[in-house]
Amino acid sequence: MKHLSILVPDVQAGPNTLSCIVGAYHIFTEANKYRNQHNQPEVFSIELAGVTGQSSFVNGLLTIMPQVHVDTIHKTDLIIIPAIAAAFKEVEAGNAVLVDWILKQYKIGAEVASMCTGAYILASTGLLDKKSCSIHWNAAANFRTLFPKVNLKAEKLITDEEGIYTNGGGYSFLNLLIYLVEKYYDRQTAIYCSKIFQIDIDRQTQSDFVIFSGQKSHGDEVIRQAQEYIEENFAEKLSVEQLSKRFTVGRRNFDRRFIKATGNTPVEYQQRVKIESAKKALETSRKTINEVMYEVGYADVKAFREVFRKITGMSPLEYKSKYNKSMGNF
Repeated sequence: MKHLSILVPDVQAGPNTLSCIVGAYHIFTEANKYRNQHNQPEVFSIELAGVTGQSSFVNGLLTIMPQVHVDTIHKTDLIIIPAIAAAFKEVEAGNAVLVDWILKQYKIGAEVASMCTGAYILASTGLLDKKSCSIHWNAAANFRTLFPKVNLKAEKLITDEEGIYTNGGGYSFLNLLIYLVEKYYDRQTAIYCSKIFQIDIDRQTQSDFVIFSGQKSHGDEVIRQAQEYIEENFAEKLSVEQLSKRFTVGRRNFDRRFIKATGNTPVEYQQRVKIESAKKALETSRKTINEVMYEVGYADVKAFREVFRKITGMSPLEYKSKYNKSMGNF
C-alpha cells in the first residue's frame, strides 16, 4: 500500500487551507472505500502530517490536530500541499520545516501536488524552477515576482510535470483530486468519485474565471504609465511603435521592459484589456457579439473570436450563454 501525506501548515494558513485538507482526506478516503466495495485493495494509507500538535484556522474558530509530525514520516509516496494565505512574501516558521521535508521526500521518490496558493510552499523548495505551474489567477502577479524561474501557466487548471502537480484557484482543487484519483487508482474510481462529489471530470482550464488586472507593482514607472494609457484607450488601434515613441523608449527596449514588468508583450496586454472589457459587456448587457466586438476595437469577427477563445477558452457566444443567461444570446 502506498502512503499519502496531507500537509497541515501551522502558519500562513487561510480559510481555503482547511477546505483543501478536508476535501483531500474525504475524496481519497471515499476512493479507498470504493475499492473495498469492489474487492480491490486500498491504494493509500492516509495521514494528516504537520509540525505541531494542533493548527488553528479561520481566526481560531476551527482547529486540526495532525495525526503525525512530518519528521516521523521517513518515506511517503504522494504529498498534498493545501492552499495557504495569498499574502505570501516568504516561507515563515513551521512551514520552513515542511519545505525541507517536501524537498527531501521528492528526492527519494515522492510525488508532490499543490492546491491553489499551496504553490507558494512548493515553489519555495526550488522544485518548480523551470517547470510549469498553475495558481489562482488573482495570485499570479505576486507569484511571478517572487518566483521568476517558474513557468507560470495561470490559465491551466492542472499541470503535471516530473511527478509534480499544481492546480488553479478556489475550489478547483477538487478537479486536481479527481485527476490524482484517476492516476493512482483507475478511471472507474475517478468517475465514481466525480459523481459522488459532483465534480466535473476532465476539466482542463480556468481561463473563463480569470478577471484580468494588469500587474503594476513592478517599479517601472514608464511601463506603468504605458499600461494605464492602454487601459484608457483600449478601443483604439495602438501599435508598439506608437507606444514606444509616446513614452520615448526604443522599440526593443520598450518590449523588453514591458514583458519583464507585466509578463505580457504590449500586444498581449492590449488583447487582454480588450477581452476583459468584452467579457464584462457580454456578462451584463443585451449587446450583440458584433456590437461588443466593435466597442472594444475589433473589426474582424474571426480575429475577435480567435483572441477571445485563446484568452478565455471559449467563444464569445459560449461565454455569453454561460454568464448572461437572463439576457439571452442576441
